[in-house]
Formats: sequence, structure tokens, C-alpha cells
Amino acid sequence: MALLGVGALVLTGCAGAFVPAGEGEPATTPAATRAPAPSGGPVAAGTPEPSAVPSGGVAPAAPVPTAALPGPCPASGARVDMGPVETAMFARAVVLTLVNCGTEPYRVDGYPSVRVFDENGDRLPVPVNPGRSMFGPDLGPESVVLKPGGTMKSVLAWVSTKEGGDLIESDSLRIAAAPDAGALDFPLVGHDLRLMDELNMTAWRTEVPN
Repeated sequence: MALLGVGALVLTGCAGAFVPAGEGEPATTPAATRAPAPSGGPVAAGTPEPSAVPSGGVAPAAPVPTAALPGPCPASGARVDMGPVETAMFARAVVLTLVNCGTEPYRVDGYPSVRVFDENGDRLPVPVNPGRSMFGPDLGPESVVLKPGGTMKSVLAWVSTKEGGDLIESDSLRIAAAPDAGALDFPLVGHDLRLMDELNMTAWRTEVPN
């Protein structure tokens, strides 16, 4: 696997296994409600929805996960970019990259700020927990002063718990380097990352922990 080379069948540190959703847009359900996730593979952020299967034709291949395009530079000088979707059995994750896109040094010492929203722009009650996942351990914050152009990494992992029940259908993630650093929105329409129970994230580090 591309991220950390894991091949475990269950999520480390979670009470249950992630149930991957189907390819393309899930069936329409009311916002902020829970819907069961159909089976299938991931489709990356920013990838168009698969086209309809023509009559008597063959279903098109699922799009290959690709990285989200870099966003604008917030006033704080710290931008977060989302990498391609990483997959393991019953699990999904992305690597977040904090970039000092400004002209001044930027101090980093903590975790990303991640919030989940529905299609109406209302925040959804999805827990976002500092902590490890099957994709790697959380080594805790690393205090670093980034020079312009410098980067740090965090792993954002989709997890599920037995207590969570069916998965919440979301529309976007709002991610920032820190709560006061200026957030960017990452649409989730068109792939299985829309369906979630909880999210785990590791602290900002100069290298992805393994």
C-alpha cells in the first residue's frame, strides 16, 4: 500500500471495521442522517462521478484516486492540501500536507482542524479524534517553525465503531492547519469518503509516522 504499507484487516484502536461505500454518488438521503454504505471501492476527491452504463454496454472502470489541487493561501500563511485516497481492507485515509505558503516563518505545534459539513453547509456531529489508526501511530505534536515553502504531514483516517451504527452522509470537510489558521473546503461528492462514522488524525509531523 502506498501510505504506510499496511495490510491489516481491521482498524487498530477501533471497536469495529470500516464498511467501504460504493463507487460514485451514494443514493440521496436526508442531510445529517445515517445511511448504510453499499460495497465498492473508493473514488478520490475532486474526481467526477462515474458515467452511467450504456444499454448493453460494460461499466466504465472506477477513476484512479488523485490528489486534490492545491488551494489558495489563507491570510495565516498556512495552507492544507489533501493527498490521494489511500486504501486498505475496510479502511480509507488521506495524507494532509501543511504548507507554509506565506512569506514569514510559521510555527506548528498541534493537530489539524477538521470539521464535517452536509450539503446545506450545516456542521455534522462526526467526532474527529486525535489518535492512531491502522495507517500509523500518533506520536503527538512536534513543535517546528516552518520557513516559507516548508511542509509538515498528518494522516486523516476514516474509522468505524460498533456503537456508531450506520454511517453519516457528509458533503465536505473543512480543514485548516490550526483552528485559527484559515480553513479550506474539500468537497466529498462523488466518492465513498462521504460516508463516515468517526475520523482519526495524527499530529503535524515533519514525516508521516510508521
